[in-house]
Formats: sequence, structure tokens, C-alpha cells
Amino acid sequence: MLYLTNRFFRLFGGLVGLFALAYPFGFLYPAAQAAFAVAVAVASVDVLLLFGRRPNVLCTRVLHPVFSLSDNNPVTLSLHNAGNLHLHLTVVDELPVQFQRRDFGERLTMAPGTRAGIRYELRPLTRGVYAFGKINVFAASRLGLVERRITFDQQQEVAVYPSIIQMKRYELRAMKHIAHETGIKKMRRIGHSYEFEQIKNYVQGDDYRSINWKAVGRRSALMVNQYEDERSQQVYCMVDKSRVMRMPFDGLSLMDYAINTALAISNIILKKQDKAGLLTFSDVIGATLKAERNAGQLNKILETLYRERERTGEANYELLYEAVRRFIGMRALLLLFTNFESMHALERALPTLRRLNRLHLLVVVFFENTEIRALASETVHHTADIYRQTVARKFLQDKKEMVTKLRQYGIQAVLTKPEDLTLNTINKYLELKSRGLI
Repeated sequence: MLYLTNRFFRLFGGLVGLFALAYPFGFLYPAAQAAFAVAVAVASVDVLLLFGRRPNVLCTRVLHPVFSLSDNNPVTLSLHNAGNLHLHLTVVDELPVQFQRRDFGERLTMAPGTRAGIRYELRPLTRGVYAFGKINVFAASRLGLVERRITFDQQQEVAVYPSIIQMKRYELRAMKHIAHETGIKKMRRIGHSYEFEQIKNYVQGDDYRSINWKAVGRRSALMVNQYEDERSQQVYCMVDKSRVMRMPFDGLSLMDYAINTALAISNIILKKQDKAGLLTFSDVIGATLKAERNAGQLNKILETLYRERERTGEANYELLYEAVRRFIGMRALLLLFTNFESMHALERALPTLRRLNRLHLLVVVFFENTEIRALASETVHHTADIYRQTVARKFLQDKKEMVTKLRQYGIQAVLTKPEDLTLNTINKYLELKSRGLI
């Protein structure tokens, strides 16, 4: 398909002006005619260069079959100019409708027989199937008066799953041999609620209470017992799917933050030889996945989280309690991802949370409103700003009081910014494990 470029319109627009000047100044008319003939000849040559032969431009799209939610996922367009014509190319990729981008376009120049690549990144904010369309390449010669559109049928679909990239990143940082890296707390072990691993030579910093005196007598050297964390503990991620989790931060809903974290923490739970399970709820009980430690458990969790969707109803904590009693037999660690925006909302759920905590070790993970915190720290210019800041600070204080309230009843609580959710949840799990509470 042929397209006229801006250069074409500027050239022939100038010719129109020249003919207009030739009307009062007749001596310009022959020059205008000659210029017009040359312009038509040049345009014809340009058309023949582009359309007189088959297009020798090839383009393919290379991407991973699975995208990670809320991460920058790379896409590469590979181009090959197999002809003998120097080309100026404009490449337009038809992006999935979820991105709402219609201005995507990349320009490059390719010499004959060369290859080139265009790399860009996409950050999906919803789970599901994303459909890429065709790739449109607009080719122009050095004359640049016309363009030829070459369409490549590269339609393909990609599934956007909970963030696998974050899961792998936190897995590396949470393992014991590099747990001192920035962002993951290295917790001091308390007591001996651990499984015996081996007897080793004493080194400075070992707990003197772990000295094995019988081994000392046999070896005539200080020897200590080394323990490892107890294994096969049950840990369940319970994700609230109700309307309170639909609130967006940085384009991502609180539920999707929780889903990304549930996947990352489940992976670390399995790496620590514990059993990972899943339960989602709102006004009804959603997905339930028994805590296991087999090879396919992480993939089951991933597929289950991929299919989950928010609901508009209120969270039914009584229903959650009954489901936990029926579904989880042995004592387990329950990581409850939810949100409370007022003390009244917490007090309604508190009796049920206390009952859950008597059966299991409950950790309530809820969110700090970062937009309100930003409002509370803004510079005051008017009286209305004082009122807004006062209300904002009241909201922030209420959140802190919620944490205190939960801890008063022996319930573990984590108040976190949405972007720090995964990090703080992993730290809490490692802390509880190091203290022998699970």
C-alpha cells in the first residue's frame, strides 16, 4: 500500500506556490512547468524503487510466552533488509488493547543486507491473556517522497501471570547463604526448636549453649551441635478478594500486590522445606489449595492465582473461619492479606480473627495508604490544606492503632506500603521461623 510522506506534500506544496507566483509574474511559468516535470519524474522513480520489486524486508517479534504482572517485560522486533536498497523504516507494532497505546512507533535506517533489532518493554497491570496484532513496517527510499507499507502477520497471545520475575529475585535474596543482603533481615535464632543437623567445630559467635561436651571430651576441642529450621510446617496464604482490595496504587490493585506476594512467599516456603497452601475468600470462599511440598505445588499455586478475580462484595470473615476449620486440620501459619481503612472495619472482623489465632498462628498483613501519607507531608499554603492534613494524619494514626490493637490480642500484624509488601512478608516469615514459632 502506498502512502505519501510529508516530504512529498512539502515539495508539491512548493510547486503550487510557484505556479501561484507565475500568475502575476509570467516569466516564472516555464520554470514552474519544468520543476513540476522534474518532481513528477522523481516521485515516479521513488514509486518504482519501492514497488517495482517484491519487498525484501523481513520482521519477526520475539517475546516470552508468559509475562510477569507489574514488571517490565522485554519485547524484541528483529528486522532484516535482504534487498539492495538503502531504506528508512518506521516500525509500528500493534500492542494489546490493555495497554491503550496507539502512538507506538520506532524509526531506523538500514543499509542493504543488514540486520537490526528494536527492543522495548511493556508493564502489564492486569492478569489475563494479551493479544498482539500485526507488525506494520513503512519503508521509504532515500528520496523519501512515498512509503510502502509491509504488513507481517505476527499475531500472537501471551498470558500475564503473577510476577515470576519478583518470585525469582526474592528467592535468591531470601536463601540463608545470602540472607544478609540489603532488604532481607538475618534473624538471630532463639532457643532450640530446630532439627539436629550435625556436630561441628566451635567458631566465635556460636551459641555456647550448643556445646556438645561429650564430643569435646572425645576430640579435645570445642564442638557444638548445629541445628536447622524445622521442616514440613504448613503455611497458608489467605488472599482477600473483596472490594477493599480493588483500590489501585501505581496502577496495580491491592489484590494483585497480594497475589504477587503470595507467589513469591510460597516459593520461599517450599525452598525452606515447608508446605505451602492457598485460600482465597470474599463474600464467598474462592480457591482452596491444600498445603503440600511436592514438585508441582508451586505451579498449582501459580495457575490458581492467575485465575483469581476481584469481587464487589464485603469480606465474610465468619465464612473464612468455618472454611479454615474444615480445610486446615493441623496447626499452621496463616498469612492473611487484607485491608482495613478504619478502626470500625477492624473491630467487626476482630472477634473472628481472635478465634483464628487460637487455632493457628495468624499474621494479618494490611496496607498503608501511601497517597494519604504523601498528603500528610505536603506543604501547607491555605486553611483548607490544614484541614486535609489533619484528616490525613488521623487516618495514618488509625492504621498504627490497628497494629497495636491486633498485637494486644496476640495477633501478629504487618502494616506495609504496597510496594514493600513482598519484602516485609518474607521478613515476617523468616522472623517467625527463626524464633521457632512455626
